[in-house]
Amino acid sequence: SIVEMLCSSDLVVLLLLASMSVKEILQSLVDDGMVDTDRIGTSNYFWAFPSKALHARKRKLEELETQFAESTQKKETLQKSIEKSKTGREDTTERAALIEELAALRQKKEQLKAEIDKYRECDPDVIEEMRQTNRIAKEAANRWTDNIFSVKSWAKRKFGCEESRIDKSFGIPEDLDYID
Repeated sequence: SIVEMLCSSDLVVLLLLASMSVKEILQSLVDDGMVDTDRIGTSNYFWAFPSKALHARKRKLEELETQFAESTQKKETLQKSIEKSKTGREDTTERAALIEELAALRQKKEQLKAEIDKYRECDPDVIEEMRQTNRIAKEAANRWTDNIFSVKSWAKRKFGCEESRIDKSFGIPEDLDYID
């Protein structure tokens, strides 16, 4: 920003400022909030009070102090939570035995789950679901068979073709029939 450039003492910055127009510099200062502007009549007026920068810094300092206080409070709360969660988790032989037993029970659970999955195809709910799916598929197949017969009938009436010729042209099997 322009303020950083003005505070810097490098020769390059001075050359850059020299190449910028006064209007660009003023606009940059207005954008940074360091200079106020107002249009009065046909003129633009620019001004800056030293107290404005001081008040801006004070507000920023207050915001940062508030954030710091909140962060400190959050840190203390988290530290207390960590200490609270550590109680009862000391490494003891009893706890190690319980952890080992938990691991064994989890492994046993996985084995039983695998065994249940092995017998899943005998589950009455799964069988009923398969029957329902088969019924829907059968209805769909019969609906398409009916559609094929309708198109064949229409083609015979419209074009006077033989049924065997239509079957051969469209690759329809001769033994096509409804599924019972």
